[in-house]
Amino acid sequence: MENVCDEYLSELLSRYRANFDITENYKLGEKEYPAYAYFFSFGEKYVLKKEAQLWAIRTYEHVLFIKTKSIDEKFIEDMYQTIKEHMEPELVRKGEKYPEKDHMCSYLSLVVISEETPSLEIQKQIKRFKFDRGYLFNLRGHSEAKIGLVCMDSRLCLTNYAGKELKPLLSNIFNALNKGGEEKVS
Repeated sequence: MENVCDEYLSELLSRYRANFDITENYKLGEKEYPAYAYFFSFGEKYVLKKEAQLWAIRTYEHVLFIKTKSIDEKFIEDMYQTIKEHMEPELVRKGEKYPEKDHMCSYLSLVVISEETPSLEIQKQIKRFKFDRGYLFNLRGHSEAKIGLVCMDSRLCLTNYAGKELKPLLSNIFNALNKGGEEKVS
C-alpha cells in the first residue's frame, strides 16, 4: 500500500508544481513531511502611476503533505496543533505579532494521504474541522485552514468546508493513476 501512497503523492505534486514552489522532505517544528508547497500572489491598483497606489493585497497558500497508515482523534488533534503552533506563527506571521502590511489571506492546507479509511465519526470530524484567525480586526487579513483527505483502500476523498475546492483535484488523481474502480467523493 505504501507504493500506492507514493505514486499518488508523486502525481499530486506534479499537479501542484505548475503554480507552487515545492520542497520535498520538509521539516516544520519537530516533524518532517514528505513535501511542502508554497504559493504567493500579489495584486495592486493604482491611478496613472505606481506611486499613486490605491490598494495592494498579498495572498498565500502553504500546503503540507502527510502520508499515514490511518487517522484517529489524536491525528486530528495533531493536525490542529501543527496549524496553530507551527504553520500559522512560522509561515504566516514569520514570528511577528501580525503578518506584513497588505496581507489579505493565508490558506494553511493539509493534504493527508491515508492507507486506511477512517471511521464515520473521524470523517465527520474532518468535515467539521475549522481554523480561522483574523489579524487586527481583519485589517491585516486572516488565516484559514483547509483539510483534504484521500484514502487509498476505498478511494474516498473528503475535505472540510474551507477545502471543498480540493475535492476535484484529489479525486481526479485516482483517474490519472488509472487504477480502476470508482472513487468516492464525500
